[in-house]
Amino acid sequence: MKIPLLFAITVLTITNLAAKTANPPSDPGWPRQRTNEKGRLVYYQPQVDAWTNFKELSFRMAFSLTPKGGKEIVGVVEVQAQTDVNVDDHSVLLRDFKIKDVKLPGLDPEKTSQMDQAVRSFLPPDHTVVMALDRLVASVEKAQAPATVQVQNDPPKIFVSYTPAILLDIDGEPTRAQIADTNMGFVVNSNFPLFFEKGGDNYLFTGEQWLKSPILEGPWAPVANLPKDMTKVANDPQWAQMKKPILSPSAKGKPPTIFYSNKPAEVILFKGQPNYANIPGTQLTVATNTDADLFVYTPTQAYYYLAAGRWFKASDLKGPWTYTTPDLPPDFANIPENSPAGRVLVSVPGTDDAKDAVLMAQVPTTATVDPKAAEQAKVTYTGDPEFKPIEGTSMQYATNTADKVIKVGDVYYLCLQGVWFMSPSATGPWTTANSVPKEIYTIPASSPVYNVTYVTQSTTPEGTVQSSYTAGYLGTFITGAAVGAILASGTGYYYPPYYGYPVGGYPIYRPYAATYGVGAYYNTYSGAYGVARGVYGPYGGAAAGAAYNPYTGTYARGATAYGPYGSRSVAQAYNPYTGTYAATKQGSNAYSSWGQSVVSNGNKSAYAQHYSNANGTVGSIQGSQGGAAAGASTKYGDTAVAKTSSGNMYATHDGNVYKNTGNGWSSYDNGNWNSVNSSKNAQAQNYQKSDSSSSNQAAAQQRGQSSERSGQSQQRAQSSERSGQSAQSRSSGSSEVDREAQNRERGASQSQRFSEAQLGGGGGERFGGGGGRERSGGGRRR
Repeated sequence: MKIPLLFAITVLTITNLAAKTANPPSDPGWPRQRTNEKGRLVYYQPQVDAWTNFKELSFRMAFSLTPKGGKEIVGVVEVQAQTDVNVDDHSVLLRDFKIKDVKLPGLDPEKTSQMDQAVRSFLPPDHTVVMALDRLVASVEKAQAPATVQVQNDPPKIFVSYTPAILLDIDGEPTRAQIADTNMGFVVNSNFPLFFEKGGDNYLFTGEQWLKSPILEGPWAPVANLPKDMTKVANDPQWAQMKKPILSPSAKGKPPTIFYSNKPAEVILFKGQPNYANIPGTQLTVATNTDADLFVYTPTQAYYYLAAGRWFKASDLKGPWTYTTPDLPPDFANIPENSPAGRVLVSVPGTDDAKDAVLMAQVPTTATVDPKAAEQAKVTYTGDPEFKPIEGTSMQYATNTADKVIKVGDVYYLCLQGVWFMSPSATGPWTTANSVPKEIYTIPASSPVYNVTYVTQSTTPEGTVQSSYTAGYLGTFITGAAVGAILASGTGYYYPPYYGYPVGGYPIYRPYAATYGVGAYYNTYSGAYGVARGVYGPYGGAAAGAAYNPYTGTYARGATAYGPYGSRSVAQAYNPYTGTYAATKQGSNAYSSWGQSVVSNGNKSAYAQHYSNANGTVGSIQGSQGGAAAGASTKYGDTAVAKTSSGNMYATHDGNVYKNTGNGWSSYDNGNWNSVNSSKNAQAQNYQKSDSSSSNQAAAQQRGQSSERSGQSQQRAQSSERSGQSAQSRSSGSSEVDREAQNRERGASQSQRFSEAQLGGGGGERFGGGGGRERSGGGRRR
């Protein structure tokens, strides 16, 4: 009997994975221009006043209008629009434009009405705009504290190595199984292929060579000849993936250091002795010859290490390490954006980067579910269904299946790939749930099925079923720190795996999502430092691929698993949170495994590049209502990215328009630009340098500028009717545009990082690690 395929890779293949594509990003850059028979309108990046329920957007845009045969006029347009978010490609479609007001500072009243109508002709109600989600999020005020979850922050075991190393991770105590008709056995719950000879040694395959040791703790030594019975293993079809390594063993080369752990663990791997570099403007140094995010605070000589979105501190690299996120030295917030270390700002409480990431994690991915989706809902158990109580509740969850089945009273609820189903039987048949019992949302983080509490489902007034999820479903959680919320990867709780013992077969090992050690970047001794990484799964492999996490700016890792149950390639890595086999190098979210006929995007998202639907095709950018993006021609005129020498303009709440000239801010009044005194003129020059009419140039240049973090006004967040407030109740114009410029620069930088990740795996920055790991820059999971 052929044994069912086991996919137990404990890689956190988190969130909506970005496509690796050579096509340009969906946001072509700012400003944009439109032309029609009345002239030319150049409008600048939206500045957000309110984003209600991530659906209704109130915003301002500075614009310059050049009537045919006339002179340029500058003003502010206040707009309300609906938004459709596509987290996969970090795009937002703005549609259903409603112009609330057009302000023309200092313009002759006799011309105001005529110019007002001209502006409106360029931005009709059916006008659509595609904007990078990073830019939009950076512009939103974060006044309200988000809901947080109490995660577990106990430090993992942290190893340190100065030579190539591998973490041999056993999921709890070793579970051994005999291989039929041989004197060999294997360790079921190891992350690398690990065999043993009855009464003899252990044999570990690193992906490059075989090592031998009498005990799992080591020491391990290269071995050229494997036990005779390993040939029988190689010729067994159930071990086909191991045939080549077994029949062609190699002992060449210096073996890596093997760190053994049966508890959560991490490895800080240096290439030689540690090298550190000073971070300008701080008393911090950062380790430069490691993929780990490791810092030293000079005044105390303490080490700070970032893992899974959590900071740990030690006076010595050997430990002991303690959790210290709420107590980071203030200098961490002063790390410049343009520093290579700036990628960790997303994990520093209170920073704008952290606030942006937290807001991003709250943006839902929504789908409309056809009832016939239930026809595809199948649950496979190992034997008869087995259930365990969910601590602190009256509910139970299924343990002997990879799927999330929860028993509430006499009804069973299945959360499969972001959609809820229900049945009176644990085995189905299943029907699409019209709603979800509120009890399910009381499941604690200590439960292995906690992530389903981030999936909601309801019936719309039109009678359709709508499902949505946020980042927590994919393993990225908002956690509270004393000085601000941040994102953590994984709950930090250890969930013991499930073992099943079918008659006449090998043990079934089914691990739950892990927080630490699930995406090691540790190189083998192949010479590809920081590229060849060990893979985590019951039969581990050496092949690994990277995929982007849009919530945190990090990379997820897919891998090849091999063993008696077959394999899955890097492009189809298993996600233990959602139960999907996500393509890690193409756009993929929890809904992607469903066919378009049964689960379609529920909020008419802008589709780009690797997506297609009834109204948009691969390689185009088009909303599901057919609204075209930049670069299109419509009956209202032509749209394109604007090339302008007027600099980056900003619209303030009082209706004025500002730009910086390189010597500071200037405000516009009836055809004239007047200098504004500002204490931040030098900083304004930096913003001027970062402005560009080309989106890629703009993002790249903006990325190179550091900006001071100014306090953000708590009173600005909720009102979309700012224009009626008096100027005295707001910040001065120059102070307001300082903040807006910082936001715009930061959003452009983050958008550029995302684009780099799509194009080439992080623009050359270090990467590796399990998906959802807190951003440590173009790519670390930290």
